[in-house]
Amino acid sequence: MDIRPILTTLRRHKTAAALIVFEVALTCAIICNALFLIQNRVARLQRPSGMAENELIALRITDISTNKDADALTRSDLAALRALPGVRSATISNQVRYGDSAWNSGVGPKPNQQLETASVGVNYGETQLLESLGLKLIAGRNFREDEIVPLSERLKPGAAPVPVAIISKALADKLFPGQDPLGRPFYTGDSDGRRVIGVVEHLLRPNEFNGPASADYSVIYPTRADYNNGVYLLRVTDPARRDEVLKAAGETLSKLGPQRILSKDNKTIEAMAEEFNRTDRAMVWLLGAVCVALLIVTALGIVGLASFWVQQRTKQIGVRRALGATRGQILRYFQTENFLLTAIGIVLGMVLAFAINLLLMKYYELPRLPALYLPLGALSLWLLGQLAVYGPARRAAMVPPALATRAA
Repeated sequence: MDIRPILTTLRRHKTAAALIVFEVALTCAIICNALFLIQNRVARLQRPSGMAENELIALRITDISTNKDADALTRSDLAALRALPGVRSATISNQVRYGDSAWNSGVGPKPNQQLETASVGVNYGETQLLESLGLKLIAGRNFREDEIVPLSERLKPGAAPVPVAIISKALADKLFPGQDPLGRPFYTGDSDGRRVIGVVEHLLRPNEFNGPASADYSVIYPTRADYNNGVYLLRVTDPARRDEVLKAAGETLSKLGPQRILSKDNKTIEAMAEEFNRTDRAMVWLLGAVCVALLIVTALGIVGLASFWVQQRTKQIGVRRALGATRGQILRYFQTENFLLTAIGIVLGMVLAFAINLLLMKYYELPRLPALYLPLGALSLWLLGQLAVYGPARRAAMVPPALATRAA
């Protein structure tokens, strides 16, 4: 089809054409970035934490007494918790995924690095931590009992440095790309190196500190936290018994230390995950609704303007029909016209999409918009435009030539 008559007509209707182009461009830019944000949020929701979340319970307790041997009472607590019916294993750590703690540190493969290689979540654990959390050890070994040191001892001035550590696979790949991490040291500033003795498949940090890219950068040190600065983690034999075990564990801890107060936030890890991910889920639904609303508004705009143009060009349509133009040719005329306007809008929209993405990268630390989203957005808008213009174009093609000429 010769597009010169179409371009001539569009030049005579610059305002209406510009409105469609602007609407398509804005929709393209927003849709591409919104779909990208949705994909990022969904990917975050689907990340494996490394834990057996549906089997875990978290309990915190604080002491209002002046107990001087918190570590001894912590060991008594653990022994009592492990003896409870329905408990598969129990441990204590300084923090857990979806919690409100944030123990972090910068590490690198060389001592005295000016810039850290990675920011990591620092976890303290004893021999049952991996079993209790359900972490999968994919290389190396677990801690031995003789390697575990109470946190109170670690914090004393002049205490010996932590000699060994277990790290996540993501951190191992970051520190030692393409190398076997076992036996290799890593450093925290100018401290003595910690030798890697094991690698777990996944262990997400408690929160999104330092952005989602480092969410799986975690290290575990052979250190037993005490109940004052730790969280008890219980893995049950049957997920259906979690509430029962949670109640029994709270009663047991209260009896072992009558001057201790149970936290009101004691709950299952799944409940903690639900609260933690609530914002991401809400964002996915909100952005999805925005995308649908924009597509509907754009389609209605195209239908409205196309209907207006058909009404304004009734005489032109009648003349073309009288000169032998078929209904199919009239239909293709309006579809081609819409295709050209949509194409211009898509080109402008792609430029605008990248500009919006640069702002998101700058202020929200999001990754660059993949080029794949642009052709997908273009195809979607071209299809939307053709569907939207089909109704008005078909009505124009159905007008009899004589009636169209008289109506003019």
